[in-house]
Amino acid sequence: MAEDLLIIKDASKEEKYKSIIPQIEALVTGETDGIANMANVCAALKEQFNWFWVGFYLVKNDELVLGPFQGPVACTRIRKGKGVCGTSWQKKETLVVPNVDEFPGHIACASASKSEIVLPLIKNNEVWGVLDVDSEYLAHFDDIDALYLNKILEFIHG
Repeated sequence: MAEDLLIIKDASKEEKYKSIIPQIEALVTGETDGIANMANVCAALKEQFNWFWVGFYLVKNDELVLGPFQGPVACTRIRKGKGVCGTSWQKKETLVVPNVDEFPGHIACASASKSEIVLPLIKNNEVWGVLDVDSEYLAHFDDIDALYLNKILEFIHG
């Protein structure tokens, strides 16, 4: 596939996902390098949604370690059970946080981040990473994001 994406601006959130998902699938299909695929997923999502930050953290030993991302510099390591990412890892579940300042133990990597969604990447019932998305707006993420981001994660393999 060509590296150019068709980005739609004036559409609903769901229409934007429905447009970008087949493009992401085409980008990663046939590419066996997981890091390259994660990098392209981050870039495509950042281009389509203009989120404050989007990226992956990968489980290495007993920590999440920063992987491919788009946005300002980020926390490099997160312990299991700490912050939104570490809690998603520990619970093996997607977390939608409307206001990060109200999340117990939130790790403020960037003060501009106001809401967050974190989705675990699971293989053989083990979390091997998480997708973390931050917005500078409160209550930015919802069940639509959770649904479609999980569909996108089906294309990513650890």
